[in-house]
Amino acid sequence: MPLTEREIEVLNEIREWENHLLNYEANDLQLTYEKYLERSFSLLPENVQHQFFSVIDTWLFHLHGMIQGSQIQMDAKERILSSGRVFNQDLHQIEDLRKLDIDQLQYIAMQQIARHRLYSFAQGGLAGTGGPLLLGTDIPAMAVINLRVVQLIAMTYGFEVNTPYEMMSSLKVFHTATLPPRLQKEGWSGLRSEMSSSDDHYFYEGNEEISDVTWLEQPIQQLLKAMVITIFRKRLIQGLPVVSMAIGAGTNYQLTRKVTEFAHNYYKLRYLNQKEEI
Repeated sequence: MPLTEREIEVLNEIREWENHLLNYEANDLQLTYEKYLERSFSLLPENVQHQFFSVIDTWLFHLHGMIQGSQIQMDAKERILSSGRVFNQDLHQIEDLRKLDIDQLQYIAMQQIARHRLYSFAQGGLAGTGGPLLLGTDIPAMAVINLRVVQLIAMTYGFEVNTPYEMMSSLKVFHTATLPPRLQKEGWSGLRSEMSSSDDHYFYEGNEEISDVTWLEQPIQQLLKAMVITIFRKRLIQGLPVVSMAIGAGTNYQLTRKVTEFAHNYYKLRYLNQKEEI
């Protein structure tokens, strides 16, 4: 069915964002850093590299499954459906949310996005106090927050993440969203090529490898943040390490902002493509 004027307007906004993403040009410093990282990692034997990324992929798969099957995620799923029933009472499962129009879905999605950006801000602030336990759990906590919000955005637009295809799609969206901007264009192109609006897939038939050496930049940035926090945590203002807390909160907020913006545009585009095809 043809898109409405409002849906075409949203589609143009996505295309404008996409053009900005695809036209991003890395500077010399970023390219040098990328080459240095790849060269350093290439010193390891190939079997060690393969095992390393295999462990990360397995960890992400299990983490995704734990989040998706948790009671807190089930409750969030019901809240999304309840929010949708405010606009249309005839909603019984996640796929029914596609009956809503784009502005209604964006309203529900932005509620999830705003909530998880706040979670990231608070998590960064706690990690910024410099406590060993809080700093040590910062990377896993950020992975949980960002994987969870990607799942919730997917469900908001009617894509149930408990199927193999949608699970892999959401993991690849998370992976691409956490890449540096200069590397996101390739990941976005891959996601676009796998995007199908003609029918719903159940099994995933593409490449199931997720992490690679380019993805290491984000964890390294998180470790550098931890080092900076450790340096500034003793600089107290009225008894609080305000500087290190600000660094932690700001860094985590920006990461979740980047992830949610990417995931939101991806699932909006899938929703519009599917609606146009139908």
